[in-house]
Amino acid sequence: MTNESLALVDHHVHGAAAGPLDGPAIEWMLTEAAAPAPPGTTMWDTPLGFAIRRWCAPLLDLEASVPSAQYVARRAELGPDEVNRRFLMAARVDAWLVDTGYLTDQVMTPGQLATASGAAALEIVRLEAVAERVVVAGGGAAEFADAFAAALDAAFAGGAVGLKSIVAYRYGLDFDPAEPSGAEVTAAAGRWLAAIEADPAAIRLSDPVLLRHVIWAGVRTGRPLQFHVGLGDPDARLHRADPSHLHEFLIATQAIGTPVMLLHCYPYHRQAACLANVFPHVYLDVGEALNHVGASSAAVLAEALEVAPFHKQLYSSDAYGLAELHYLGAAGFRRDLDRVIGGFIADGAWSRGDGDRVAQLIGAENARRVYGLAGA
Repeated sequence: MTNESLALVDHHVHGAAAGPLDGPAIEWMLTEAAAPAPPGTTMWDTPLGFAIRRWCAPLLDLEASVPSAQYVARRAELGPDEVNRRFLMAARVDAWLVDTGYLTDQVMTPGQLATASGAAALEIVRLEAVAERVVVAGGGAAEFADAFAAALDAAFAGGAVGLKSIVAYRYGLDFDPAEPSGAEVTAAAGRWLAAIEADPAAIRLSDPVLLRHVIWAGVRTGRPLQFHVGLGDPDARLHRADPSHLHEFLIATQAIGTPVMLLHCYPYHRQAACLANVFPHVYLDVGEALNHVGASSAAVLAEALEVAPFHKQLYSSDAYGLAELHYLGAAGFRRDLDRVIGGFIADGAWSRGDGDRVAQLIGAENARRVYGLAGA
């Protein structure tokens, strides 16, 4: 099997920007930083910036590694519809599992992404965003837990295939692993409602009791539950985004069996791989990290492959906004997986048949099995 023919299911992604993007907007999407580059510098001078100029420029009819100003000008000349069409179609992804909880008014809906790419797009529901919608809709503290459960049921009835928590941003992965009691949830919901009444900006869910509640409510659905791990924007304290903090939670949830999906994981991808090795319900990817580390991506992927069972690893891009990221994630992953597995085969450590089977598992088959994506 060649890397070009490998089927992929992107099990964690966002929409591409539907409208035009100027130079500063593009640079904002080249980094997890919240602030622009220092004066006199540019975010194009990053591993990701170099990767886009190298691998994406030819799809815009440019020479590889053209200057960034020429790249931005050509992008504007083609317009967002044509840029998105080229990159999304070239990604050749069989299905997108779309997190709809982050700045969704600025990017394509799952339906729009499906139309532009010619591939299925299914929803991943962000737990914290659902909780915030529930509390805005009204009702008292005593009704919060039931209203939240009903909202999750409605999301799955509407076709959602999984859940995601951003507790790493709102608190940390070192949260209390115990499921809170009903009385604790009602009291915490009351505090939250009072805070919102005093200051509407308090709508952002950060209460540790309620964060634990929505996570455990997700666990109780039995649907795959994704956690952001590791690299993220400044809201995520990196030392508290280490997946090893989840160890007691994973012990507590093992008997339930809900798949726990560790996203991105860098620089903790080896810790995540260890957890996937010892817990039957834990899975991982190296997601957005492969785009961000640029030319070092194959080395990071090889490290993730060291101890994690091959049936526990998946592909994702975590692409947001720039359609280049949807394409670069897919093309780069195929290239890196071929390079790493090809090295094992060349060294005589693996057979070609085993290499092809592992590539198929990680590329798409594991996601199809875990998320129940028959035919995707």
